[in-house]
Amino acid sequence: MSLILVLLIALATSSSLVQGQSTCVGFYSRSCPRAESIVKQTVQSHFKSNPTIAPGLLRMHFHDCFVQGCDGSVLLDGQNTEKTAGPNLALRGWEVIDDAKTKLEAACPGVVSCADILALAARDSVVLTKGIDWKVPTGRLDGRVSLASETSSLPAFNDSMKVQKAKFSILGLNTQDLVTLVGGHTIGTAACRVFSYRLYNFNTTGNGDATDPTISPSFLSQLKSLCPQNGDAAKRVDLDTGSANRFDATFFTNLKNGRGILESDQMLWTDASTRSFVQRFLGVRGLRALNFNAEFGRSMVKMSTIGLKPAGKGEIRRICSAIN
Repeated sequence: MSLILVLLIALATSSSLVQGQSTCVGFYSRSCPRAESIVKQTVQSHFKSNPTIAPGLLRMHFHDCFVQGCDGSVLLDGQNTEKTAGPNLALRGWEVIDDAKTKLEAACPGVVSCADILALAARDSVVLTKGIDWKVPTGRLDGRVSLASETSSLPAFNDSMKVQKAKFSILGLNTQDLVTLVGGHTIGTAACRVFSYRLYNFNTTGNGDATDPTISPSFLSQLKSLCPQNGDAAKRVDLDTGSANRFDATFFTNLKNGRGILESDQMLWTDASTRSFVQRFLGVRGLRALNFNAEFGRSMVKMSTIGLKPAGKGEIRRICSAIN
């Protein structure tokens, strides 16, 4: 049995793909009219004192949707929950969601789900970093299951393009969605430990080369100065060099120039099946141009409908870190 087939079977059995509860824009217009403004104001308040919560909340929503669907399962505390798994240890912004939930419970007790708060906060984070605004469908229910073992469905920094495509495809996301959503790395950082193997111990070429040949030589020296071989592995480096705090398409320009930080990101350019989408975001002549910000909003809405919980399997949590 092939690796990809095994992966697809594992993902299908571990992810909640049942489309149950429906969502719509303005779901809380009557039950909690201030719901979206409360979330927005909360995110804005935290962002003013700590701008790093923007990429943190965006990434948290992504990680939530890829495991058990968009049901707030990533927010649950406990032993062996998603929160405790390696891919989620560096997530940030938990306090923003908790703060928004506290305010919403005071205004409209038992009405707004944590999963919806997270989806709204992700959108608001993009807007705060000069990205596009989009209408977020709401009406999700919160899940009751959160297992660290299921985080294997999350795309990893060293996944091959074949594996990346499989992980997106099983959730109904196509190759354009993959390129677009990974473009969310236009904001945020990565720890040296996540990519330093590309600088000093890269052996996938089979010829003993220690350096990933897809990295631009000039950029390689820059990365080595930022992440010395025996330096601080926890030091963080911008994922979009030169534009890390602004939501824009320069991330793709960096990939074209061999300046991707993560191996999985750089593959978007080196793999022919995804390069054409990168080129379209860059406006390459002869290809139908795509507006990155507009497509990002569309793909986010599409992703945010993954695995919606039916009434019997979901709830509106009173606090986001624990089931009722």
